[in-house]
Amino acid sequence: MIDILQSKSGITKFQILIEVAAHQPNVRQKEIAEKVGVTPQAVSEYIKELTSEGYIYSDGRVRYRITKNGVEWVLENAADMKRYAKFVMSDIISHVSTWTAIADENLDKGEEVYLHMRNGLLYVDTKEEADARGVTVSDAEEGEDVGVTNLTGMIDLETASITVCKIPRSERQGSRNVDLGRLKKLTESKDYIAVIGVESLVALKKIGSQPDVMYGAKESVVEAAFHGLSSLVLAIDEQVPTIMSKLEMENLEYELVDLSLH
Repeated sequence: MIDILQSKSGITKFQILIEVAAHQPNVRQKEIAEKVGVTPQAVSEYIKELTSEGYIYSDGRVRYRITKNGVEWVLENAADMKRYAKFVMSDIISHVSTWTAIADENLDKGEEVYLHMRNGLLYVDTKEEADARGVTVSDAEEGEDVGVTNLTGMIDLETASITVCKIPRSERQGSRNVDLGRLKKLTESKDYIAVIGVESLVALKKIGSQPDVMYGAKESVVEAAFHGLSSLVLAIDEQVPTIMSKLEMENLEYELVDLSLH
């Protein structure tokens, strides 16, 4: 186990240094105490220790700054924790957790299988080789759900493309002002369709399509992308910035299309 996890004081010092770095030079010990979960007196003592160790220096009563050595100590321990977290996720959690997949063939309990993601769903079989592997926890017939544990490797996902379409509000004629021909072509290239706003729903119905989701569309599109599904999002004017911010926050690429006729 990494050093700072060996004791409560090590973890607390790490947290305090992070808070100092985030709020320097005017550091309020009371606020740090509330965030870290210790008393202000304890924070004061820890700051004295960190100062004597060369991780913090003070140029006034409540003016503290993290030193170069302090930054290096934080980065070193953060890297250690990242490696430790990766170890926990890949070598421990994957062996004790169970994923649910759909059997592509009849399977026996304890059989080693390959994992594939198709259309946002996880499938397993013994024939189509893949980097991701696991072991079934029960018998299953083709098409049934089956638990898979002892996962190793990475599940290959198709790169999901997201297109956000701006739909005019009813004040600008709503669905009557939508390029339906272009909309139809866009729907044909996507696996998953989400709508935000009645105008978007009506425009979609005019081309004979139905959305996969209307409520919680922003979160749903993100989940779909993480499962390799390409999405089309129809959003009324004022909702477009919100969906764009959500996608950017999740580091998902997208294209923006204005479907207004005029």
